[in-house]
Amino acid sequence: MAADSPFLSLPAAVDVSSLGAGHDAGIPAHYGNPLGEQRALAEGRAIVDLSDRAVLSITGPDRLSWINSITSQSVTGLQPGESSETLLLDVNGRLEYAVRLIEDGETLWLLVEHDEAEGLLAWLQKMRFMLRVELADRSDDLATIGTLGEPALPIAAPNGVPLIWRDPWHAVTAGGHQYAQGEHPGASWSWSERLVPRDALPSIVARVTAGEFPVAGLLAVEALRIAAWRPRFATEVDEKTIPHELDWLRTAVHLTKGCYRGQETVAKVHNLGHPPRRLVMLHLDGSEGVHPVRGSVVSLDGREIGLVTSSALHYELGPIALAVVKRSADAAATLTVDADGTVVAAAQEVVVPPEAGAEAHVPRLPRLGAVTRQPRA
Repeated sequence: MAADSPFLSLPAAVDVSSLGAGHDAGIPAHYGNPLGEQRALAEGRAIVDLSDRAVLSITGPDRLSWINSITSQSVTGLQPGESSETLLLDVNGRLEYAVRLIEDGETLWLLVEHDEAEGLLAWLQKMRFMLRVELADRSDDLATIGTLGEPALPIAAPNGVPLIWRDPWHAVTAGGHQYAQGEHPGASWSWSERLVPRDALPSIVARVTAGEFPVAGLLAVEALRIAAWRPRFATEVDEKTIPHELDWLRTAVHLTKGCYRGQETVAKVHNLGHPPRRLVMLHLDGSEGVHPVRGSVVSLDGREIGLVTSSALHYELGPIALAVVKRSADAAATLTVDADGTVVAAAQEVVVPPEAGAEAHVPRLPRLGAVTRQPRA
């Protein structure tokens, strides 16, 4: 995969790596006007260079049934042109990989973060056994462009079906479950990721230079994603994360499809327990002019209760962040965030409520040997 994107040649382009976000190095963070870029992106006019992302492929007649058997989503019925997302969990239900899927009738395409690709491909190679599947890394051939609109791009279609991943986050998918209550800000999220031939990137940049369409940097995407409560593997996930904590059951988990690694934990927490942590969106006090970064400590009454996972300056909402906090933290309380030594007040917007889980509502049975009182006649 190319180290530097042609989009970095555009005027005022600033590499993400200069802002300290190593997992997105090699693409523009912004082009000098992050808030204006957000507006253009939100209006569906702008495109976003995501050419640092990786693209894997699986061919062979067993590709869908195989992925269905080892990950969280039901994908055996994917039709050509349809997209989905799925999670690969460990035996304890913790997230190991998050994968965006496109099926074209001949090949299943896997869109992943750059840092995930090598490990995921190696693990999948080990799990092939005698199945009729072939895997490949196609990142050198295909690049990802993101948008909230429908720009005229040279979409790759090696098997006659345009490779466009449409984010399912706008609604709860079949077999999924939403913990968030009330109107969901993701309902208007029309994000898509389009695969283009990597050697077409210079011509796309030339069309941008000619004024055919505007560009937005990664900062614009992140601000709008946070406002939509949309989790991202590279930011919201740590070594302890289970899908329930991020409300990822709404689009990436099918609760009744059958067994896969980690399924027992998914079912047990959803039906009988509660996730130990929960995702919140924070509206931050911007009066001090400082902003927290990923890993900034979130506190309640002086006690650490969680960490910021993503933060941004939104063009309408101001400074906002996603954070993962303890389930027991008071959902109505004003929190504080340590922004490089400055204490910043943060109002919570509940994404995953403290009572999430225990959907089965199984009645509590008397303890073995306990005396059951009988009503008097």
